[in-house]
Amino acid sequence: MTGTVAHDPSPATGDLPGRPLIVTEDADLLDDLLRLCAAAGATPEVHHGVPDHGGGWEAAPLVLVGDDAARRLRGAPRRRGVVLVGRDQDDSGVWRRAVQIGADHVLMLPDGEQWLVDRIADVAEGVGRPALTVGVVGGRGGAGASTLACALAVTSAREGLRTLLVDADPLGGGLDVLLGGESAEGLRWPAFAASRGRVGGGALEESLPRLHSLRVLSWDRGDCVAVPAQAVRAVLAAGRRRGGTVVVDLPRRLDDGVAEALAQLDLALLVVPGELRAVAAAGRVASALGMVVRDLRVAVRGPYAPGLDDREVARLLGLPLAGEVPVEPALQRAHGTTKPPGASGRGPLARFCTTFWAQALAETGGPR
Repeated sequence: MTGTVAHDPSPATGDLPGRPLIVTEDADLLDDLLRLCAAAGATPEVHHGVPDHGGGWEAAPLVLVGDDAARRLRGAPRRRGVVLVGRDQDDSGVWRRAVQIGADHVLMLPDGEQWLVDRIADVAEGVGRPALTVGVVGGRGGAGASTLACALAVTSAREGLRTLLVDADPLGGGLDVLLGGESAEGLRWPAFAASRGRVGGGALEESLPRLHSLRVLSWDRGDCVAVPAQAVRAVLAAGRRRGGTVVVDLPRRLDDGVAEALAQLDLALLVVPGELRAVAAAGRVASALGMVVRDLRVAVRGPYAPGLDDREVARLLGLPLAGEVPVEPALQRAHGTTKPPGASGRGPLARFCTTFWAQALAETGGPR
């Protein structure tokens, strides 16, 4: 069980230095809290009361107070990020003691263990604002969604943002191939198929191939063509906690794993060629995406059929126009080159991506 005490909420723990602080004399409770800290990848500081001079008490990004120590902390300076931890579910006095020490939360073990592990892991990772997460999906096959996803990721990395490119389409051929890194060392999706609960953001980042200054999560050449929805949720959440940007290349089908990815998007781009059959196909895709995605926009790619342009395509689909995705002749390159879409920074596709990020980041309050 966890509960929140009714006063000012605790702030985000992002960018706070130091280790979590445990205050308790209960040996069994201390063992449990140390075990949970280890599971979250954090090394705590342990005291029986308020640390001398208040340094640890005031500086720790998170304070875990055993219910046995609550009375000894009544005179401690008030601060946010205090969790009162106990075991007696029937003890109604725990709420009064939580208010007396200014705790933000009351947590009872063992029911609240997962919540507490997540909170400690946030501290250990220095979690701040989540990454701006953008999905890219083709309105029909061959629309150029994977090319645009790669170009967006390459452009984000070139702008100095921490960038993760996620290939959510196991039948798409592999974004690592498009980036010229199919043999790069690092984990692919099948390695995360058993992931449950929380995945460490830093560990995820370090385990993935690094290509063109960004991290890439793609598929290997094995028979695995899906991972469980829980794994998709855990992995994408870990990537988002690192901040910066996450770009997800999505398939046009909608299954449980794709739905988990869609639920974590801040916005999605539906890439639609400027032809009537493509618009008709994209309309069906948009109907499915619209049930999950909060902000769906259309990116139109020429050349256009008679009577169509980017604004007309957006009008027919009833979606806001993200812009016209330019055709870049340089991408019609010989097989085997390792130069990815948008790499030069000077072509029309790179300029489109730069403009897109400038607008999207401005809408969400700047880099994360």
